[in-house]
Amino acid sequence: MAAVETGKPAEKPTETPPRKLPRDARRLQLIEATIETIGRFGYSRTTLSEVARTAGLSHGLVNFHFETKDKLLVETLLYLAEEYRLNWTQAIEAAGPSAPEQLYAMLAADFRPELCTPDRLSAWCAFWGEAQGRPLYQEKCGSNDAEYNRMLEALCARMNAEHGYAADPVRAARVLRVTTEGVWLDMMTLQSPYPADEALATLMTCAAAFFPRHFTAEGLLRA
Repeated sequence: MAAVETGKPAEKPTETPPRKLPRDARRLQLIEATIETIGRFGYSRTTLSEVARTAGLSHGLVNFHFETKDKLLVETLLYLAEEYRLNWTQAIEAAGPSAPEQLYAMLAADFRPELCTPDRLSAWCAFWGEAQGRPLYQEKCGSNDAEYNRMLEALCARMNAEHGYAADPVRAARVLRVTTEGVWLDMMTLQSPYPADEALATLMTCAAAFFPRHFTAEGLLRA
């Protein structure tokens, strides 16, 4: 798994974007530029002008697609939330049918290289942590969080029912969730951050504490 660095993103080669792109493609380009901008400057210091500069587009074009900074931030959060939801739901669908396979897939999905990038982690931390971002996050993402929590609790309950464990499924799921969030935060704030594979090993160590016959720090134990 690719390591995740948390320093300033490397400078990208200067490219002139095509003058004409389909509307959805242009909006996606601007949302990705917003994620990068939040990663570099934080939530409150992100401006339409800086997003336009990052995307290599005019300020007027950003205004045309999103009108205001608030609308752009809402669309960016919705994009990140749906990306995250699809990431873990598709990981479960691609896993085997057993509870250990699906639980491992769900937990490991948080550290896929495509999702676990410095810019995306910074954007999530900004929406979680900044005073302006918290109400927006709760309004737009509360249902997604509830769905995630229900699935994690259900998988922990299946581990009990199918494999003879006795962990409280609600508390076990909560500990696994806050461990994931904690290592994400570590990867953003430590002076010498550890890579994504070490973050996953930390989470697997937590899973092994609840379900030791199925998990180790190295991951899922295959029968």
